[in-house]
Parts: sequence; C-alpha cells; structure tokens
Amino acid sequence: MKFDWSFATDILPRLLQGLLVTLELTVIVIVLSMLLAVPLAVARMSKIEVIRWAAQGYIEIFRCTPLLVQLFWIFYALPVLLGVTLPGFLSAVIALTANLTAFMAETYRSGFQAVPVEQIEAGQMLRLSRMQQLRYIIVPQALKQQIPVILSLNISLFKDTALVATIAVPDLMFVANTINSESYKAVETFTMAAILYFVIAFPVSLITSRIERQSQLAGQRGAKVGPSLLSRMLPGTKVQDVEEVAEEKAEEKV
Repeated sequence: MKFDWSFATDILPRLLQGLLVTLELTVIVIVLSMLLAVPLAVARMSKIEVIRWAAQGYIEIFRCTPLLVQLFWIFYALPVLLGVTLPGFLSAVIALTANLTAFMAETYRSGFQAVPVEQIEAGQMLRLSRMQQLRYIIVPQALKQQIPVILSLNISLFKDTALVATIAVPDLMFVANTINSESYKAVETFTMAAILYFVIAFPVSLITSRIERQSQLAGQRGAKVGPSLLSRMLPGTKVQDVEEVAEEKAEEKV
C-alpha cells in the first residue's frame, strides 16, 4: 500500500481548520487555568483547615480521575443537574480548565514553598500586606522557577484536547475522524493529524528543555537575581531590595 500524498495535501485545509479550533481551545484553557490556579494554590496553603481541605479535595478529585470521565460528566451529567444544555465547546473549556487548574495549582504551590523564608520575612519587615508579598515576592519567583513544569503541562493539555472530539467539538481530531469516515483512508488522515500535533508541540518541548537547562546552569553558577520589583513599588521612595533586607536580617541573627 502506497501513501497517497495527493489525498493528504487535499485534506490539509480541513485539518488546519480543526487545528485552529484546537489552538483556540488550548489558549483559552491555559489563560483561565493560570489565573484560577493562583488563588487555589494559596487556599491549598491556608492556615484555615476548612479552606485548605476544600482546596486539597478539589485538587485530588481532578488529579485522580480520568480527564475523559470529567469531560463526559460535565457534558452529559451537569446539564441534567442544572436543567440547561451546555454546548460542546463550553463543556470542553470547563472540563479542561477544571483539570488543568488542579495540576497548575500544585505546581504553583511547589514554587511558592520554594521561595526562601528570609525573603518573605523581609517583605513583612517592609510592612507589605499578604497580597503585596504574593505580587512582588512570591509569585514572580515561583513562576520563574516553575516555567519548565508549566510549559510541560501546557503541552500535555494541547495533546489532551483530542478528547473533546468525543463530544463533537470540531477540533483537529474530530475533523480527522470525519474525513476518515468519509474516505476510509485512515493512514493518510491520521498521519497528517499526528504531524500537525507534532509541529505545534515539538518546538514548545524544545523551548521547555532549553529553559530547564538554562535554569540548571544559572543555579550552578549562582547567578545573582536582578533588582526586585519592590524597589519600584513606591514612586519617589528608595526601598531596599528584599534580598538585601534578608541578608541584613541573617547577619543580625548571627
């Protein structure tokens, strides 16, 4: 059996239309998840047990159940409970966002906890509120440390979007299935679909690996972090860098 390149090129425009839907879904879910994961991670570290256990329960439910089951539950079961009909695309956004937020929150939490305690104490000495500590000290450093993990999660999400074809969302996989049912040329159809997934995911994977290597090299060389955003927080007022305050505090303890 020979690969029909003529057929493969003919179906490419239709597959690209499906790819646009896949990319649109991916971008929406990533943006929503990265925003929602911050308060969820903070709640996961809360000193109030009710809040902490509620956040942990949410995270474990979505991490320990299959994404396909979550997708079906939101598309088929949730409308029954709410008495409304949810479009396939909206159901996909809700399910994928809920799932990715759980994984992203744990990634954020790991980054938050990796921030040196001395810098948080320095922020407290500067009389920063909890929100200011998150904005100027914790979140920037946590995101920088966890960029490789975040990009890896985003790559996984991009591939997982293929599952939304099961609820008739016209993404790349749904279009490929449709073409295959019309032509019965599975080899050409799914090979082209796989190539399109690869073309998008592989460059991001290379970027992730490069960032991870650079982070490791920077850590080995003891690269010095640039000036803190705290120094620019108050216009017209010179504020000590968080690291400088932390060093002074450490010297005082000695």
